[in-house]
Amino acid sequence: MTAVYRAPLRSRSDDVPFDLTFDRALTLGLCGFGRFGDAERLARRVARFADVPDGSFVWARDPDGLYRLGRIDGPYGYDADGEDVDLVHVRPCRWLDTAFGESRCPAAVVATFGRGGRNFQQIQDERVGEESTRIWNTCPTGR
Repeated sequence: MTAVYRAPLRSRSDDVPFDLTFDRALTLGLCGFGRFGDAERLARRVARFADVPDGSFVWARDPDGLYRLGRIDGPYGYDADGEDVDLVHVRPCRWLDTAFGESRCPAAVVATFGRGGRNFQQIQDERVGEESTRIWNTCPTGR
């Protein structure tokens, strides 16, 4: 079963505009997170992120509250050009062109975002991989 992750695509710092970070990720076909946080914890988050298998699904929520589905598609890298929007720890990601309301998303995705938080994390649900695959296979792929 394909792994599925929550990708908030927003800085841990409230000083960084969420819409700019989110737009950079979708425009450039990236998934990732920023540089803020305790150094030791950040190093562990980066290592886990780098180990996510290619082809894994990621769900993000845009500034309007709509959900976006993507797929990790390449190795980890540090993107210094993303420092202004705090999106520096990145992986290439193919995003669907379609944005989804809650009613079209897997329940586990909605629940995971509903709990809040800004961590990239795996969504633990036995159906979310199958549901994400079905959505991926029926919608046009963008970047």
